[in-house]
Amino acid sequence: MSGNFWKFGIAALVLLPASIASAQEALDADETAALCHGGQSICVSAKIPVARTTQTVQNWMSPDVGAAWAAGYKGKGVTITIVDDFSSSSRFSGNFGIGVQTQRHGEWTREEASMIAPAATIRSKDFSSGTAVPLAGGRNVLNLSYGMYANAGYSVSQIGWAQEEASIISYATKGSAIVSKAAGNDAVAVGGVTGGQQDYLDLALIGKQTAIFVGALSTNGTTANKAELAWYSNYAGSNTAVQSHFLVVGVEGDKTGLYGTSFAAPIISGYAAIIGSKFTKATPVQITNDLLNTARTDTLVNYDPSVYGKGEASLSRALAPVSIR
Repeated sequence: MSGNFWKFGIAALVLLPASIASAQEALDADETAALCHGGQSICVSAKIPVARTTQTVQNWMSPDVGAAWAAGYKGKGVTITIVDDFSSSSRFSGNFGIGVQTQRHGEWTREEASMIAPAATIRSKDFSSGTAVPLAGGRNVLNLSYGMYANAGYSVSQIGWAQEEASIISYATKGSAIVSKAAGNDAVAVGGVTGGQQDYLDLALIGKQTAIFVGALSTNGTTANKAELAWYSNYAGSNTAVQSHFLVVGVEGDKTGLYGTSFAAPIISGYAAIIGSKFTKATPVQITNDLLNTARTDTLVNYDPSVYGKGEASLSRALAPVSIR
């Protein structure tokens, strides 16, 4: 994993992107890096130079995405805010099917979400700013492909959150926005200890009504060719509150060169936007529950809720009802 930014509370938290993509450049720890686009803490993607995307279904996507687009559901009316790195010097290469690019972590996660839900409004929030994440009018999805790590043993109540994470936790608690959180790449249960540290952002989101933890499968699953958890992915674990809000999706790094749960979370963010573009009066809570309750278990090797949570997200099943509640 690349880079770290420090935030201070009672515990010192290290902010780390959740991807494990290779060829990452080490970030200068002294670099404070200007916020994206003229020093503003939030930027609309149309004002940020980004690689041209396409509405062609790519081979790393689930076929359900193409079916949703064909039915007219592409995320219109929903805003996805990517909270991530848009300002550091750390970049790495990959290919989402539109040519090899070398980009920052946030530029990759933003592009992936926009390719899944091409009609959604995409916003970018640099995760080093510390300022609160503002919501747009209408339905909102927040993509978190990072974690907040500190020495294990603290309670969540001891953490002095910056306004950024405090606002995110509040939205997930109140059901104001869908929060898609990368599960992490340490092959431990969500909230578990790795190297003597824990992801306290994971811990703070457990039990929150619109938080979804997203793990990575090594491929998109089918009933004929079942998928299994990627070797690096964190899993649901024994906590039933995590299991009930844990989904998995295929991260086909052999096709993109990009691995990690960082690239699982934007898929769920895109799915949530697509669902919102069909069920235009649905609340974030209803969209969250629709995604969780329609997940598949028959496409997974040896399904176990302690590994896969609710199962593999199924966009087609989530879109199938006439209405959701």
